[in-house]
Amino acid sequence: MQEITPAELAALDDAFILDVREPHELEQARLEGATHIPLGELVARIDEVPRDTTVYTLCHVGGRSAQATVYLESLGVDAVNVSGGILEWYRQGLPITLGGAE
Repeated sequence: MQEITPAELAALDDAFILDVREPHELEQARLEGATHIPLGELVARIDEVPRDTTVYTLCHVGGRSAQATVYLESLGVDAVNVSGGILEWYRQGLPITLGGAE
Protein backbone atom coordinates (compact mmCIF):
# COMPACT_ATOMS: atom_id res chain seq x y z
CA MET A 1 0.00 0.00 0.00
CA GLN A 2 1.30 3.39 -0.97
CA GLU A 3 1.35 6.21 1.60
CA ILE A 4 1.94 9.94 1.48
CA THR A 5 2.44 12.46 4.26
CA PRO A 6 0.02 15.37 4.64
CA ALA A 7 2.79 17.82 3.72
CA GLU A 8 3.59 15.90 0.52
CA LEU A 9 -0.09 15.81 -0.41
CA ALA A 10 -0.57 19.51 0.33
CA ALA A 11 2.24 20.28 -2.13
CA LEU A 12 0.38 18.59 -5.02
CA ASP A 13 -1.85 20.54 -7.37
CA ASP A 14 -5.41 19.34 -8.03
CA ALA A 15 -5.11 16.13 -5.98
CA PHE A 16 -8.32 14.09 -5.63
CA ILE A 17 -8.76 13.61 -1.87
CA LEU A 18 -11.32 11.07 -0.68
CA ASP A 19 -12.33 11.65 2.93
CA VAL A 20 -13.81 8.42 4.33
CA ARG A 21 -14.75 9.77 7.77
CA GLU A 22 -18.29 9.89 9.15
CA PRO A 23 -20.45 13.01 8.63
CA HIS A 24 -20.23 14.03 12.30
CA GLU A 25 -16.43 14.10 12.00
CA LEU A 26 -16.67 16.63 9.16
CA GLU A 27 -18.45 18.98 11.55
CA GLN A 28 -15.22 19.21 13.56
CA ALA A 29 -12.71 19.65 10.74
CA ARG A 30 -12.50 19.11 7.01
CA LEU A 31 -10.38 19.82 3.97
CA GLU A 32 -11.95 22.15 1.43
CA GLY A 33 -12.40 20.46 -1.92
CA ALA A 34 -12.18 16.90 -0.61
CA THR A 35 -14.83 14.40 -1.70
CA HIS A 36 -16.63 12.81 1.23
CA ILE A 37 -17.77 9.19 1.11
CA PRO A 38 -17.93 7.45 4.52
CA LEU A 39 -16.05 4.15 4.52
CA GLY A 40 -19.27 2.22 5.16
CA GLU A 41 -20.77 3.66 1.96
CA LEU A 42 -17.73 3.27 -0.28
CA VAL A 43 -18.79 -0.01 -1.92
CA ALA A 44 -22.25 1.34 -2.80
CA ARG A 45 -20.85 4.66 -4.03
CA ILE A 46 -17.77 3.36 -5.85
CA ASP A 47 -18.92 4.98 -9.12
CA GLU A 48 -18.21 8.38 -7.52
CA VAL A 49 -14.51 7.53 -7.30
CA PRO A 50 -12.49 8.43 -10.41
CA ARG A 51 -10.50 5.73 -12.17
CA ASP A 52 -8.33 8.06 -14.24
CA THR A 53 -6.42 9.81 -11.47
CA THR A 54 -4.66 9.01 -8.21
CA VAL A 55 -7.05 8.92 -5.24
CA TYR A 56 -5.62 10.07 -1.90
CA THR A 57 -7.62 8.56 0.96
CA LEU A 58 -7.96 10.38 4.28
CA CYS A 59 -9.61 9.67 7.63
CA HIS A 60 -8.98 10.75 11.22
CA VAL A 61 -5.62 9.04 11.85
CA GLY A 62 -5.10 6.70 8.88
CA GLY A 63 -6.75 3.38 9.76
CA ARG A 64 -10.01 3.63 7.84
CA SER A 65 -8.31 5.33 4.91
CA ALA A 66 -5.82 2.43 4.79
CA GLN A 67 -8.79 0.05 4.48
CA ALA A 68 -10.24 2.21 1.70
CA THR A 69 -6.87 2.29 -0.06
CA VAL A 70 -6.56 -1.49 -0.05
CA TYR A 71 -10.13 -1.84 -1.35
CA LEU A 72 -9.59 0.71 -4.12
CA GLU A 73 -6.32 -0.92 -5.11
CA SER A 74 -8.13 -4.26 -5.41
CA LEU A 75 -10.34 -2.60 -8.03
CA GLY A 76 -7.37 -1.29 -9.98
CA VAL A 77 -7.59 2.28 -8.68
CA ASP A 78 -4.29 4.09 -8.07
CA ALA A 79 -4.93 4.83 -4.39
CA VAL A 80 -2.61 6.31 -1.76
CA ASN A 81 -3.22 6.48 1.99
CA VAL A 82 -2.61 9.78 3.78
CA SER A 83 -0.50 8.76 6.79
CA GLY A 84 -1.66 10.23 10.08
CA GLY A 85 -4.95 11.40 8.60
CA ILE A 86 -6.53 14.78 9.21
CA LEU A 87 -5.09 14.83 12.72
CA GLU A 88 -1.55 14.86 11.32
CA TRP A 89 -2.63 17.35 8.66
CA TYR A 90 -3.74 19.68 11.48
CA ARG A 91 -0.57 19.06 13.52
CA GLN A 92 1.55 20.09 10.55
CA GLY A 93 -0.29 23.40 10.36
CA LEU A 94 -1.73 22.76 6.91
CA PRO A 95 -4.94 24.52 5.73
CA ILE A 96 -8.06 23.11 7.32
CA THR A 97 -11.62 24.25 7.91
CA LEU A 98 -12.73 23.89 11.51
CA GLY A 99 -16.42 23.46 12.36
CA GLY A 100 -19.45 23.99 10.19
CA ALA A 101 -21.18 21.91 7.58
CA GLU A 102 -19.73 20.35 4.45
